[in-house]
Amino acid sequence: MAVAHRDISPLLQKIRNFLLGRELKLALRFSDEMSTRSPPLPKLPGGPSHKLYQNYYVNRDGRREVNPPVVLVENMRRKVIGSAERKDRSLHRLELGKVTPGKQAS
Repeated sequence: MAVAHRDISPLLQKIRNFLLGRELKLALRFSDEMSTRSPPLPKLPGGPSHKLYQNYYVNRDGRREVNPPVVLVENMRRKVIGSAERKDRSLHRLELGKVTPGKQAS
């Protein structure tokens, strides 16, 4: 026979439940209401770090595989989209000059 959980008498329980408008769930933790503490262990496949030898950190470190950026194109001018025959002076000046933020081209 299971031991009754600690609570007030059955008459007072009915009065309390009536006044609350629902059945009260106690905040006390009893062992028969809790889950077990020994869940089954996960079955994970072994990876490259599960080897017994030749398992050095220097071989697995991702930071050591990073290289400086490679320059694909050097010294290219900006091209203005437009027809080849049209040579506008303001567009030519914008193409070769430096662009200052917030200033309008004159």
